[in-house]
Amino acid sequence: MTALAASANAHPTTDRAAPRRRSVSQPLLYGALVLCALLTLFPFVWVISGSLRSLAEIRSDPGAWLPHDATLDNFARLFRTEGFGRFLVNSVVVAAIVVVGNIVAASAAGYALAKLEFAGRRLAFGAVMAAMMVPLSTVFVTQFVITVDLGLADTLTGIALPGVALPLSVFIMRQYAMSIPDELLEAARIDGAGEFRIFFRIFLPLAGPAVATITIMSFLNSWNNFIWPLIVAQSMDTYTLPVGLAATSQASAHVTDYGLLLAGAIVVMLPVLVLFLFLQRYFVQGISGSGMR
Repeated sequence: MTALAASANAHPTTDRAAPRRRSVSQPLLYGALVLCALLTLFPFVWVISGSLRSLAEIRSDPGAWLPHDATLDNFARLFRTEGFGRFLVNSVVVAAIVVVGNIVAASAAGYALAKLEFAGRRLAFGAVMAAMMVPLSTVFVTQFVITVDLGLADTLTGIALPGVALPLSVFIMRQYAMSIPDELLEAARIDGAGEFRIFFRIFLPLAGPAVATITIMSFLNSWNNFIWPLIVAQSMDTYTLPVGLAATSQASAHVTDYGLLLAGAIVVMLPVLVLFLFLQRYFVQGISGSGMR
């Protein structure tokens, strides 16, 4: 009896200790998250501050966090820069080609790899996984040679082509398609629906979160790409925004105009932030549904 009483008395103590531990750990967790968020925001704060400062002020005090005399002159000069509108349009066109290509190719490939039985399916999925592991630098020269042989050098199509079907997009769509019940598709087949109808009328509406994830990732990959457009674009007519800003941010005596460059960085970041704000809910669902947690 004594042992039973001691055991019964021990449980309330343990139960009271658990909430106490949680109450102590939660502030620590929130504090760590806030610290990480601040560290992440520091570069953005400096970029915003630098875009509001003159070149002379940046050169005299490059480490300052706040501008002494805030000015919008850098943004005014940016929009007056020759070719800025063309660079912006080129970036939009290339990003649109990449996003649409990824949605179409990854959706079709992901659906086939997850829901269709065909010879070599495992081999095809293994090729997708292998392509994800290959560094871009190892295929860079090959991609450029193929682009030149196709006559696509110095064209927006040549800039967009390598990013049209990213292996990561195929993987995300395939993993999300695996979470869709087979019974739903089988019921549609029993009702007489063909594979194309099932794909467009059933699969794609259900795969909205994965499509949103692919949209954000492929847009980000294209919009911020610098090295490939720099190599393929051989004239200012085909420069994208990052390449055009780098080419036109040289002040007199070959001194980089950092104010102009930082203002351009703000303009480049804005579309990505806006797109993510609109699609962030679907982005989280897509990442969770594809198993990339």
